[in-house]
Amino acid sequence: MIDLTVEIAGVKLKNPVMVASGTYGYGREYESFYDPALLGAIVVKGTTLHPKPGNKPPRIIETPAGMLNAIGLQNDGVEDLCERHMPFLREKKIPVIVNFSGNTVEEYCAVAQRLENEKGIVALEANISCPNVKRGGLVFGSDCDVAANLIKEIKKVTSLPLIVKLSPNVTDIVSIARAVEDAGADALSLINTLIGMSIDVRARKPYLSTYTGGLSGPAIKPVAIRMIWQTAKAVSIPIIGMGGIMTGHDAVEFFLAGASAVSIGTASFVDPYAPVKVIQELGSYMKEHGFSSIKDLRVALREP
Repeated sequence: MIDLTVEIAGVKLKNPVMVASGTYGYGREYESFYDPALLGAIVVKGTTLHPKPGNKPPRIIETPAGMLNAIGLQNDGVEDLCERHMPFLREKKIPVIVNFSGNTVEEYCAVAQRLENEKGIVALEANISCPNVKRGGLVFGSDCDVAANLIKEIKKVTSLPLIVKLSPNVTDIVSIARAVEDAGADALSLINTLIGMSIDVRARKPYLSTYTGGLSGPAIKPVAIRMIWQTAKAVSIPIIGMGGIMTGHDAVEFFLAGASAVSIGTASFVDPYAPVKVIQELGSYMKEHGFSSIKDLRVALREP
């Protein structure tokens, strides 16, 4: 028997495959392809305290082996999530993880507090790749003390498991991971997108209205695996791995590097069925190679 169940921060999931925030909407968008309840969990579109219009177009461009986006956290705010989307997700009995962010500690805490008693939410995922406007635009996730203070404050207002999504755009991701673990984080998500830029040589101007954007897709997979491998050796909390996973074999790499679960992002834009295929291919790999559980797979990395 192949056991695909995993436990992340006390939350038991029927399989370790979820979908990354901002790539899956709120589940309805993919319902015509397959039942979203097949997934381990859904991480809904990033949520802020108040509605955000996002950046002006163009804000997405395909790149070799990847995609640049500068959506700008467009969403209708936390109240809209609770009133319009959570009833649908509860009806489908889908474990929901809410990715959330803010420009101040107070905004993060206000969102977390609002979601505290919202039924159907199994965990929160704090996106700390946002600028702290009270610290002159310093990104929360780029400084150990700033990141730790944010997590401590969020933990004061919620009893939900808190996953912290780390930015790869730092010198030492392990130090940030340790800092947020010490501050009370229950799990980590890594990696978020890498900062990139693409220029239209005919028009001689950047493709994106914001000049730079977040690079995702297969191009960043080696970076993600390296950072997960380093971080997994330094922390004791679970890691949700993401960054360029397109197939079940890609997911296996993340588990071997130390991830406890994986999240599919850009792949869903290429093939809407990608998350379900990853689940199937992961099970086939485990059966073929004699693994009965994800836990066994996580400790199977051999020396070169």
